[in-house]
Amino acid sequence: MAKMMGPRFKQCRRLGLNVSGHPKAMKRSAKGTSRADKKLSDYGVQLLEKQRLRAYYGVLEKQFKRYVDKALKSKEMPGEVLLRNLECRLDNMIYRMGFASSIRQARQMVSHGHIRVNGNKVDIPSYEVKVGDKIALRESSRNVDLFKDNFQNTYVLSLPYIDRDEENFEGTLKRLPERNELPIEINEQLIVEYYSK
Repeated sequence: MAKMMGPRFKQCRRLGLNVSGHPKAMKRSAKGTSRADKKLSDYGVQLLEKQRLRAYYGVLEKQFKRYVDKALKSKEMPGEVLLRNLECRLDNMIYRMGFASSIRQARQMVSHGHIRVNGNKVDIPSYEVKVGDKIALRESSRNVDLFKDNFQNTYVLSLPYIDRDEENFEGTLKRLPERNELPIEINEQLIVEYYSK
Protein backbone atom coordinates (compact mmCIF):
# COMPACT_ATOMS: atom_id res chain seq x y z
CA MET A 1 0.00 0.00 0.00
CA ALA A 2 1.60 3.25 -1.16
CA LYS A 3 1.27 6.34 1.02
CA MET A 4 2.76 9.79 1.49
CA MET A 5 5.64 9.45 3.95
CA GLY A 6 7.66 12.68 3.67
CA PRO A 7 8.15 15.25 6.44
CA ARG A 8 4.76 16.91 7.05
CA PHE A 9 5.81 20.32 8.38
CA LYS A 10 8.32 20.79 5.56
CA GLN A 11 5.57 19.98 3.06
CA CYS A 12 3.24 22.56 4.70
CA ARG A 13 5.92 25.25 4.48
CA ARG A 14 6.63 24.42 0.84
CA LEU A 15 2.94 24.53 -0.12
CA GLY A 16 2.36 27.69 1.94
CA LEU A 17 -0.66 26.16 3.67
CA ASN A 18 -1.23 24.05 6.79
CA VAL A 19 -2.34 20.84 5.05
CA SER A 20 -1.46 18.54 7.98
CA GLY A 21 -3.84 20.21 10.44
CA HIS A 22 -1.15 20.34 13.16
CA PRO A 23 -1.12 23.64 15.11
CA LYS A 24 2.69 23.97 14.92
CA ALA A 25 3.04 23.08 11.23
CA MET A 26 3.59 26.65 10.01
CA LYS A 27 5.67 27.84 12.99
CA ARG A 28 8.94 28.04 11.02
CA SER A 29 7.43 29.36 7.80
CA ALA A 30 8.85 32.66 6.61
CA LYS A 31 8.50 34.81 3.53
CA GLY A 32 10.15 33.07 0.60
CA THR A 33 9.85 29.50 1.93
CA SER A 34 6.66 28.72 0.02
CA ARG A 35 6.23 28.11 -3.70
CA ALA A 36 3.31 30.55 -3.56
CA ASP A 37 5.79 33.35 -2.64
CA LYS A 38 7.50 33.01 -6.01
CA LYS A 39 6.14 34.35 -9.28
CA LEU A 40 4.23 31.47 -10.88
CA SER A 41 2.75 30.98 -14.33
CA ASP A 42 -0.94 30.00 -14.66
CA TYR A 43 0.17 26.38 -14.96
CA GLY A 44 2.30 26.75 -11.81
CA VAL A 45 -0.63 28.13 -9.81
CA GLN A 46 -2.86 25.25 -10.95
CA LEU A 47 -0.17 22.69 -10.14
CA LEU A 48 0.37 24.16 -6.67
CA GLU A 49 -3.37 24.00 -5.93
CA LYS A 50 -3.47 20.35 -7.05
CA GLN A 51 -0.50 19.49 -4.79
CA ARG A 52 -2.22 21.22 -1.86
CA LEU A 53 -5.41 19.21 -2.29
CA ARG A 54 -3.48 15.95 -2.64
CA ALA A 55 -1.58 16.76 0.56
CA TYR A 56 -4.78 17.61 2.48
CA TYR A 57 -6.14 14.10 1.91
CA GLY A 58 -2.84 12.18 1.72
CA VAL A 59 -3.58 10.79 -1.75
CA LEU A 60 -0.90 9.85 -4.28
CA GLU A 61 -0.95 11.06 -7.90
CA LYS A 62 -2.34 7.94 -9.59
CA GLN A 63 -5.25 7.59 -7.17
CA PHE A 64 -5.93 11.33 -7.26
CA LYS A 65 -6.15 11.20 -11.07
CA ARG A 66 -8.85 8.51 -10.75
CA TYR A 67 -10.86 10.78 -8.43
CA VAL A 68 -10.51 13.64 -10.95
CA ASP A 69 -11.57 11.44 -13.92
CA LYS A 70 -14.66 10.31 -11.98
CA ALA A 71 -15.54 13.93 -11.12
CA LEU A 72 -15.08 15.14 -14.72
CA LYS A 73 -17.52 12.47 -15.93
CA SER A 74 -20.27 13.54 -13.51
CA LYS A 75 -23.04 15.90 -14.61
CA GLU A 76 -22.62 18.14 -11.54
CA MET A 77 -19.87 20.72 -10.92
CA PRO A 78 -16.68 18.60 -11.24
CA GLY A 79 -14.73 20.57 -8.61
CA GLU A 80 -17.40 20.06 -5.95
CA VAL A 81 -17.82 16.37 -6.83
CA LEU A 82 -14.03 15.87 -6.51
CA LEU A 83 -13.97 17.47 -3.05
CA ARG A 84 -17.05 15.52 -1.92
CA ASN A 85 -15.54 12.20 -3.04
CA LEU A 86 -12.27 12.92 -1.23
CA GLU A 87 -14.10 14.08 1.90
CA CYS A 88 -16.12 10.83 2.02
CA ARG A 89 -13.03 8.59 2.11
CA LEU A 90 -13.06 6.40 5.24
CA ASP A 91 -9.68 7.62 6.54
CA ASN A 92 -10.82 11.24 6.24
CA MET A 93 -14.18 10.55 7.92
CA ILE A 94 -12.37 8.98 10.89
CA TYR A 95 -10.18 12.09 11.16
CA ARG A 96 -13.18 14.44 10.90
CA MET A 97 -15.11 12.47 13.54
CA GLY A 98 -12.20 12.76 15.97
CA PHE A 99 -11.12 9.11 16.20
CA ALA A 100 -7.63 10.18 15.06
CA SER A 101 -5.52 13.30 15.47
CA SER A 102 -4.35 13.26 11.82
CA ILE A 103 -5.21 11.66 8.51
CA ARG A 104 -2.06 9.53 8.75
CA GLN A 105 -3.14 8.17 12.11
CA ALA A 106 -6.67 7.55 10.75
CA ARG A 107 -5.22 5.66 7.80
CA GLN A 108 -3.19 3.45 10.14
CA MET A 109 -6.23 2.77 12.34
CA VAL A 110 -8.18 1.56 9.30
CA SER A 111 -5.42 -0.65 7.89
CA HIS A 112 -4.81 -2.21 11.35
CA GLY A 113 -8.48 -3.22 11.60
CA HIS A 114 -9.63 -0.94 14.46
CA ILE A 115 -12.65 0.40 12.55
CA ARG A 116 -16.10 -1.05 11.84
CA VAL A 117 -18.47 0.32 9.21
CA ASN A 118 -22.09 -0.74 9.85
CA GLY A 119 -20.72 -3.50 12.11
CA ASN A 120 -18.34 -4.93 9.48
CA LYS A 121 -14.55 -4.71 9.54
CA VAL A 122 -13.20 -2.46 6.79
CA ASP A 123 -9.42 -2.15 6.34
CA ILE A 124 -9.32 -0.07 3.15
CA PRO A 125 -8.54 3.63 3.84
CA SER A 126 -10.03 4.76 0.51
CA TYR A 127 -13.36 3.00 1.20
CA GLU A 128 -16.21 5.32 0.12
CA VAL A 129 -18.47 6.15 3.07
CA LYS A 130 -22.12 6.50 2.04
CA VAL A 131 -24.89 8.55 3.66
CA GLY A 132 -26.22 6.75 6.74
CA ASP A 133 -23.09 4.62 7.28
CA LYS A 134 -22.17 4.16 10.95
CA ILE A 135 -18.45 4.24 11.67
CA ALA A 136 -17.45 2.81 15.04
CA LEU A 137 -14.31 1.87 16.94
CA ARG A 138 -13.86 -1.89 17.39
CA GLU A 139 -14.99 -3.02 20.89
CA SER A 140 -11.53 -4.21 21.96
CA SER A 141 -9.93 -0.97 20.68
CA ARG A 142 -12.13 1.21 22.91
CA ASN A 143 -9.81 0.48 25.85
CA VAL A 144 -6.74 1.86 24.06
CA ASP A 145 -5.94 5.16 25.83
CA LEU A 146 -4.79 6.90 22.64
CA PHE A 147 -8.04 6.20 20.78
CA LYS A 148 -10.15 7.04 23.85
CA ASP A 149 -8.34 10.36 24.38
CA ASN A 150 -8.59 11.24 20.69
CA PHE A 151 -12.34 10.68 20.54
CA GLN A 152 -13.31 12.18 23.90
CA ASN A 153 -10.80 14.99 24.40
CA THR A 154 -9.69 16.13 20.94
CA TYR A 155 -11.16 19.42 19.79
CA VAL A 156 -13.18 18.56 16.69
CA LEU A 157 -14.87 20.97 14.32
CA SER A 158 -18.61 20.44 14.60
CA LEU A 159 -19.45 19.67 11.00
CA PRO A 160 -23.17 19.68 10.07
CA TYR A 161 -22.90 16.54 7.91
CA ILE A 162 -21.41 14.38 10.71
CA ASP A 163 -23.21 13.08 13.79
CA ARG A 164 -21.03 11.92 16.74
CA ASP A 165 -22.06 9.55 19.53
CA GLU A 166 -19.34 9.75 22.21
CA GLU A 167 -20.89 7.10 24.49
CA ASN A 168 -20.83 4.38 21.82
CA PHE A 169 -17.60 5.55 20.11
CA GLU A 170 -19.33 5.98 16.77
CA GLY A 171 -20.15 8.57 14.16
CA THR A 172 -22.57 8.75 11.24
CA LEU A 173 -22.44 10.53 7.89
CA LYS A 174 -25.86 12.23 7.93
CA ARG A 175 -25.69 13.65 4.42
CA LEU A 176 -23.23 14.56 1.70
CA PRO A 177 -21.19 17.66 2.56
CA GLU A 178 -21.73 20.92 0.70
CA ARG A 179 -18.78 22.93 -0.62
CA ASN A 180 -19.07 25.78 1.88
CA GLU A 181 -19.01 23.31 4.81
CA LEU A 182 -15.64 21.75 3.97
CA PRO A 183 -12.87 23.00 6.32
CA ILE A 184 -10.21 23.35 3.60
CA GLU A 185 -8.76 26.34 1.72
CA ILE A 186 -8.70 25.23 -1.90
CA ASN A 187 -9.74 26.72 -5.22
CA GLU A 188 -10.99 23.53 -6.88
CA GLN A 189 -11.67 25.31 -10.19
CA LEU A 190 -7.90 25.62 -10.78
CA ILE A 191 -7.55 21.83 -10.37
CA VAL A 192 -10.35 21.18 -12.87
CA GLU A 193 -8.65 23.54 -15.34
CA TYR A 194 -5.30 21.77 -14.78
CA TYR A 195 -6.80 18.39 -15.74
CA SER A 196 -9.04 19.73 -18.52
CA LYS A 197 -6.11 20.59 -20.81
